[in-house]
Amino acid sequence: MSDIGDSKSGFKIVKIDLDERSLAPATADIEHERKVAIYDLLEENFFMPIGAGDGPYELYLSNVERRLVFDVRRHGGDALGQVHLSMTPFRKLIKDYFMLCESYYDAIRNAAPAQIETIDMARRSMHNEGSEILQERLKDKIEIDGNTARRLFTLICSFHLRQGG
Repeated sequence: MSDIGDSKSGFKIVKIDLDERSLAPATADIEHERKVAIYDLLEENFFMPIGAGDGPYELYLSNVERRLVFDVRRHGGDALGQVHLSMTPFRKLIKDYFMLCESYYDAIRNAAPAQIETIDMARRSMHNEGSEILQERLKDKIEIDGNTARRLFTLICSFHLRQGG
């Protein structure tokens, strides 16, 4: 990991857009999660495209031919490049994550606190696994911290259902 010291503030996303055509239809709960992830991501993140120099950055996420596309731009719109990741390594994890999320939302409405906590722990664990996979797959292209990876993983899940599940 590089020593970024006081320059950390220059390595952040200040604008994020999701390609609406790529997004899966979402339940109210999933839409809420997406909006919270974007809000939290813009409030605090660490995002350092390797070799791009100081930011801040704008990020446009889309899903093109079963590939997640990170279109990275300097704030103001100057293109810095794109990173393409296959969604295949995420597919089963995301499918299982959605099943746990559905169970969690149902449990919130109907279950005892102990059941809700158990499901939530499993959901968080799976979310952490997705975040770690994302950090690993991006490591030579874009350096991100754990919280940024978690929020980006939430957004990546938004594209899942359009791919045929």
